[in-house]
Amino acid sequence: MRGHNEKPIRIARRLRSDQTDAETVLWNRIRNRRIDGNKFVRQEPIIGYICDFVCREKRIVVEVDGGQHNESATDAIRDERLGEKGYKVLRFWNNDVLGNIEGVLTVIQSELAEAAPHPTLSP
Repeated sequence: MRGHNEKPIRIARRLRSDQTDAETVLWNRIRNRRIDGNKFVRQEPIIGYICDFVCREKRIVVEVDGGQHNESATDAIRDERLGEKGYKVLRFWNNDVLGNIEGVLTVIQSELAEAAPHPTLSP
């Protein structure tokens, strides 16, 4: 039997140390259960994609994107596949995170409040 694939883990570790400014700002506001006790992890490999931030319990993915993602067909496919696995994807532009972090946090908090815990992760 082969072990798990190390490549996504290696990439995720590198991305954690090479965060964008917007990712750093958001991570500092959502880490350590700072939004109503919800735990987030960063640069999480899920079904072959590395997601910026994930609340596993509520199955919410938060992506922080730059201009290269504008109207990206690849992102649409990625979001659809994650949706098929039960994840809700929230996308924010870098300038929104840097210029309106309180608004971004309000949207995330609202989505977390509406999301039911994933059945396999509930106590």
